[in-house]
Amino acid sequence: MMKLLIANKNYSSWSMRPWLVLTHFEIPFQEELLLLNGEGWKEAMLARSPSGKVPVLIDGELAIVETLAIIEYLAERFAHKPIWPVDREARALARAASAEMHAGFMKLRGAAPMNLRASHPGRVALDDVADDLARVEALWGGLLERSGGPYLCGAFSAVDAMFAPLATRLRTYDLPVSDMAAEYVEAIYALPAFQSWLADALKEPWIVADDEIDVIQGRGEPETL
Repeated sequence: MMKLLIANKNYSSWSMRPWLVLTHFEIPFQEELLLLNGEGWKEAMLARSPSGKVPVLIDGELAIVETLAIIEYLAERFAHKPIWPVDREARALARAASAEMHAGFMKLRGAAPMNLRASHPGRVALDDVADDLARVEALWGGLLERSGGPYLCGAFSAVDAMFAPLATRLRTYDLPVSDMAAEYVEAIYALPAFQSWLADALKEPWIVADDEIDVIQGRGEPETL
C-alpha cells in the first residue's frame, strides 16, 4: 500500500493537497505524520524525505516529492479515476490554474499562513494582498462560470485540492471576497475529505510558533506561544 508522508494538519497546506486527492478518490494509502516542531524535527524530516520536505508519496521503492508530481503520478496510476477533469479543455485549464497556485499567490500565502484552528479577522493588511485576491477572483470566477460549479471544473478534481488551502486562508483571516468566491469556499469546507482533514487538524495539540500570525507579524516571540 502506498504511504503519504505529511506534516501537521493544522499548518501543512502542501500536505493537504495530495491527501485530499487520495481520500476523495478513495485510493488506499497510509499516512505518516512528521512533525514541524519539537527537538530534532528537521533531522527526522531529512531522514524520511529525500528533499527534507513534505509531502512525499512512497510507492514501493519509489519516493515522489512535490505536490503536483504526486498528483500527476496518482492520475496516471489510477487513470480510471477523474483526478483531473475528463474534458480536455477543462483539464488544460485545471492544470494551468494548479501550476499558477503552485508558483504564485506568494503575498497572500506569506501574509496569511494556513492555520485551521485560528480565527484572525482583520489581521492581514488588505493592501498587501489586494493583487492576489483580485487574481483569485478572476481565476475562480472564470472557471466556475465555465463549469457551473460547485467546484472549479464542475466535480471535485485536483485543481480544487490545489486551491483548498487558499480557501481556508480566506476564512481564517475573513478576507473580503465576492459571493461567488465565498460559495466556493463553502463547497471546499463541505467536501467530506476536507471535513476529515479538518477534524484531525482541530485535535492536534502542537503549536508551530513560526507559522502563527503573531510571530510572522513580529508581535510575539516563538517561545511565548
